[in-house]
Amino acid sequence: MCDTCGCNITDANKDLLEPGGKHEKTSTGHESIEVLQNLLHENNHTAAHNREHFDKHQVLAINLMSSPGSGKTSLLEATIDALKNELSIAVIEGDLETENDAQRIRDKQVPAIQIQTGSACHLDAHMTHQALHDLDLEKFDIVFIENVGNLVCPASFDLGHHLNVTLLSVTEGDDKPAKYPVMFRGSNLHLISKSDLLPYLDDFKVEDAEQNIRNLANPSPILKISAKKNEGISDWINWLKGQLELHRKLLAQGQTLMPKIQSEGARLHQHSHEHSH
Repeated sequence: MCDTCGCNITDANKDLLEPGGKHEKTSTGHESIEVLQNLLHENNHTAAHNREHFDKHQVLAINLMSSPGSGKTSLLEATIDALKNELSIAVIEGDLETENDAQRIRDKQVPAIQIQTGSACHLDAHMTHQALHDLDLEKFDIVFIENVGNLVCPASFDLGHHLNVTLLSVTEGDDKPAKYPVMFRGSNLHLISKSDLLPYLDDFKVEDAEQNIRNLANPSPILKISAKKNEGISDWINWLKGQLELHRKLLAQGQTLMPKIQSEGARLHQHSHEHSH
């Protein structure tokens, strides 16, 4: 999968493999394994650097993940409306092409940095680092990183963020957590989105979705929301405020929040890369 979708090598990290790059040559010739390990190591190193930037300015960074069309941008629009008089927000947008989602955020008078990933199905720490050059973190309380719509790869890469939030739309199916356990196991909060459609869908059971999440041994909160109808948004806002408060308390104690990066996700990338050769 990873070679065909291009998520191993991206525009942001390919210089590491080009002539003169740090990982142009491998020590044993086992490129399919060693190159990936090197890239993951470099990603994690850059992620730690990004997190230092966020922490220095007491900014909470949230990785927002879901399949395409689950309502991430609509949620951000509702969040901006709810917090515009209390907290300052910036957004980093990840999409294969276009600036459509970023423009929706900018229309709310909020800075949005668009990352066009090309063929890559997830953001990485190098892309995020490039985006940070265009943000004055002193001005913000929360930076949302809206990852590429994909239920697999985004959960496997540390971007330098603090928390993972995953949306599950009621239009998708309540079995998605069972089918895509890596992302849902690593989430700090699950949002069942487009809940206003529940009366019209007889094949999505909220209790089944919740049970599928709990079967992954993840005790993180589960909230029902509808950005369109503004339902459940207050619970989401209260969670955000609580996490920002916790984050700043930890920083005062010399600690920081760390995302749940799923090691099995990285192994999936390694295996798929290895099998493609």
